[in-house]
Amino acid sequence: MSLLEGKNLTLGYEGREIVKDINFNIEKGDYLLIVGENGAGKSTLMKTILGLLSPIDGEIIFGEDLKKNEIGYLPQQTIVQRDFPASVWEIVLSGCQGRLGKKPFYSAELKKLARENMERMNVQSLSKRCYRELSGGQQQRVLLARALCATEKILLLDEPVAGLDPKVMTELYSLIDELNKNGITIIMISHDISVAVNYASHILHVDKKTFFGTKEEYMKSALGRRFLLTEEVE
Repeated sequence: MSLLEGKNLTLGYEGREIVKDINFNIEKGDYLLIVGENGAGKSTLMKTILGLLSPIDGEIIFGEDLKKNEIGYLPQQTIVQRDFPASVWEIVLSGCQGRLGKKPFYSAELKKLARENMERMNVQSLSKRCYRELSGGQQQRVLLARALCATEKILLLDEPVAGLDPKVMTELYSLIDELNKNGITIIMISHDISVAVNYASHILHVDKKTFFGTKEEYMKSALGRRFLLTEEVE
């Protein structure tokens, strides 16, 4: 059985349809890139997968090896979030909340997990720093460490490289690719199509016309060729 499946989805807010006819099938270890025009429903899809929104029609099906609380999520950052006055340690550790159960305090095991994920993202030396004092790239590494505390299976990343300079962007893509190669399934929204497509195994194009398939199939399709050409021109 697939890790995650979207079946005949129609998405929107308060009954107002944004996009329909979305179908996808994600296996363990896939790297799915979600593309489409602004406002097409990409972030809405992520929120629906997370259970923050309900589909107007269709369903999200979780495989036997995945539960809703086993998804790590890195949302788009707002100005307010970038200015959050907490320490790096506090933010990363908060990613373990879904593992607390009925316990009121973080166990030694969860604190160990947080430290390990800080090391994976190379932010352990920033532990006592205030989050809002960090650079954009450092903040994204911290948020990735936080997301990893919630999961060993699947990460949902909404524009993880937005606003970063090319060098930091490349470093972050490499980090995400390494996580994928180590067995974590990736679902990512990115406007930086020309670079992001190099890492993806599958593409989901969300728009008036939808597409789901391998990267190679997408790049050969009329929709893929047209969209990629438009992105290069811009």
